[in-house]
Amino acid sequence: MEDVQQAITGLDIGVIAAYFGVVILIGVWVSKRTSSSDDLFLAGRSLGWAAIGFSLFASNISSSTLIGLTGSAYTTGIAPSAYEWMAGIPLLIMAFVFAPIFLKSKITTTPEYLDRRYSRRTRLYFSGLTIFFTVVVDCAGGLYAGGLVLNTFFPNVPLWASSLAIGLFAGIYTAAGGLKAVVYTDVLQAVVLIGGSAILAFMMFAQLDFSFAEIRESVPNENHLSMVLPLSNETLPWPGLFFGVSLLGFWYWVTNQYIVQRILGARSLPDAQWGAILGGMLKILPLFIMVFPGAMATAILPDIETADRVFPIMITELLPAGLTGLVLAGLIAAIMSSVDSTLNSSSTLLIHDFVTKPEQEIEDSKRKRYGTYATLSFMVAAIIWAPLIQFAGGLWSYLQQMFSILVPPLVVLFVMGALSRIGTEKGGFYTLIFGHTLGAVLFCLGNAGVMGLFGAEPIWPLHFTINVAVVTVLCLLFYVGVSLVTDKKDIDEQVMWRRGMALEDAAYDQPWYLDIRWHALVLAVAMAAVLFVFW
Repeated sequence: MEDVQQAITGLDIGVIAAYFGVVILIGVWVSKRTSSSDDLFLAGRSLGWAAIGFSLFASNISSSTLIGLTGSAYTTGIAPSAYEWMAGIPLLIMAFVFAPIFLKSKITTTPEYLDRRYSRRTRLYFSGLTIFFTVVVDCAGGLYAGGLVLNTFFPNVPLWASSLAIGLFAGIYTAAGGLKAVVYTDVLQAVVLIGGSAILAFMMFAQLDFSFAEIRESVPNENHLSMVLPLSNETLPWPGLFFGVSLLGFWYWVTNQYIVQRILGARSLPDAQWGAILGGMLKILPLFIMVFPGAMATAILPDIETADRVFPIMITELLPAGLTGLVLAGLIAAIMSSVDSTLNSSSTLLIHDFVTKPEQEIEDSKRKRYGTYATLSFMVAAIIWAPLIQFAGGLWSYLQQMFSILVPPLVVLFVMGALSRIGTEKGGFYTLIFGHTLGAVLFCLGNAGVMGLFGAEPIWPLHFTINVAVVTVLCLLFYVGVSLVTDKKDIDEQVMWRRGMALEDAAYDQPWYLDIRWHALVLAVAMAAVLFVFW
């Protein structure tokens, strides 16, 4: 059952080639219309709500996500899908709190917001960390996971060659077309990804006579199809579900340039808001088209021993020629969406946060040229690093959890910065230092691999999702304490949220079903329904 190698037919190759052909056409078409740095970094601030919503979905779903979601559903249960469907919570916060602030203040990067609210050193600290983790973890990790997946179906192609091909392809059209090329290809990739996954899910459900009862009978334990798990659960204990997941999501969907760049490129505030809510609705889909297929595989393919083989085996065992190519195109789409987004956001951060300085303005043509060079440079770095990940062993899983170290102080700085005037420059900057230091210490104390280096056992028992909540509270107390005893500066009113700000640009002469508040309510009800049904 572990052998997933299958001869790819000419029809499959044709489907994949057609997909690549369309992506190339989009890249060429957009590159001819990319004339300024604003076009390169923010798509000329011309993105509509549908493009934003689909791009948010596509850029978030990577090949490792596809493999991880189905593998987790097969081996441990559906609870990890909370990272997907609960994305609606921070996206609603984005729509009603931060999108109005970001767009009305005309910022280009999320670290720029910290500059306007706190100081330049706070901006550069956050920007540098974001660039490092985006390139080394997100971009290189996407290339590595994509190389592994392609190697499964094309075993004669070495890992380094797959990483090189994916990186070059995504890097070149991203460097040429910028954010608009990324977003337009993301729309295509989202459609292919959703379509391919939905077909696979439908075919698997058909094999079980469309019966949830058969799925429940096949899973290994009663918690397998539950979202709310005991405190002792190692996958996602219930405090982590209710507190940690949303906090991690806040960093990802509200402060991470890799994602937020689409919101910053919106042509209007309503487009940004509708796009964020559409993205939240689309994020519910993975539960049904990616996670449940993994759970259904426990009944259809009961003898799979390795979690990361579940998705490839489902494809090779269940799909006919042609459809295999479509789902492979979906996998390639997931890889491309993650890689192109990370490259574009990293170059944006580098140029706008480090190269461009308040006292030294740079010509627009130079910013565009520098952005292209930066994208290509990050592409090379990620391509070189990606194959080396295979030698890191457990270290790579540790790097993934290290995102939980980044989150707590950033949640405090952004939320308190927007909603309260109490925060000072020193309060903000030193909260970053305090939060990241404390998070790193707790991570090490609770990690068996790190403690084993010193011949000791882990002494911090909390799951990393619970750590996020604990450290966030401590960061809040530290932020308030330092701010109360340090000098305040005048605050730029454009970076502060005020009542009614989210609806200032709404067209009140539209019918009720176009009201953004109703859309938000539908998303909230949908998330509540998922939690209730799978409690």
